Amino acid sequence: MDFRRFSELILVRQTLFALPFAWLGILFAGGARPETWLWVTAALAAARTAGMAFNQVIDAGIDAQNPRTKNRPVARGDIHPAAVWALAGACVLVLVFAARMLNPLCFYLSFPAALMLFAYSYCKRFWAGSHFFLGAVEAAAPVGGYLAVTGRFEVLALLPGAVILTWIAGLDIVYAIQDAKFDRDCGLYSIPAKLGDKNALLLSTACYAICLAAMVLTGMLTHMGFLYLAAVCAIGVIFARQQVLARKKPVGPAIRTVFWLNMWVAPILFLGAAADVLRASF
Repeated sequence: MDFRRFSELILVRQTLFALPFAWLGILFAGGARPETWLWVTAALAAARTAGMAFNQVIDAGIDAQNPRTKNRPVARGDIHPAAVWALAGACVLVLVFAARMLNPLCFYLSFPAALMLFAYSYCKRFWAGSHFFLGAVEAAAPVGGYLAVTGRFEVLALLPGAVILTWIAGLDIVYAIQDAKFDRDCGLYSIPAKLGDKNALLLSTACYAICLAAMVLTGMLTHMGFLYLAAVCAIGVIFARQQVLARKKPVGPAIRTVFWLNMWVAPILFLGAAADVLRASF
């Protein structure tokens, strides 16, 4: 497997943009030593790579039938499924090891987290609400980052998780619009396929509204300042722009722009929070 195909399989750029998910959890917990940042980063990178690998190998048959996904590396036969399974397994081991280096609670939770990474790929076969399951999988990142610092459950740990869950669910609902006809034809489940584009967009808008409210509440409870609030406002503008784009036809190019815009949400929120933490330290 050459690096180009490997990076195409695991979407390295998306992984880099996802790292602030976990880093936000660390910030909201009050910060941590450098080694905690390192192991949290390793855990998230491994988990995301495992999730991507699981998804591509489990869905290879479905992807090969979908015009949008037929050129994915496993679907087109560029990478042998056994190699992808091996990659996923290795990344799960890295996830568990990194969690063990953090604290016992993170170690114990790494096992259900790995199971969720594996189970997500089967959700669309049975449940239209798979978008929310994906949101829950992604929400494990900030919750895990928070628990890596505290080593114990707190209600506050769940708030950044709620931010990510509702954001990712809202995005995935929009993203699934382009596959609604394919999903219906193949007997797969998604909210756009079940409820139609209009209702799906309304539900996505509701998810984004809840996400913004959770961002504000999290900022209040963690005593963030105006820089964090400015980041939340910027994200609100991004969400509004996405909803406008998602209603344009043809849907394919618009959805791709929506997805690109979303890549900036986590970095913007993290930078706003980090800037406020630094400002408060002076």
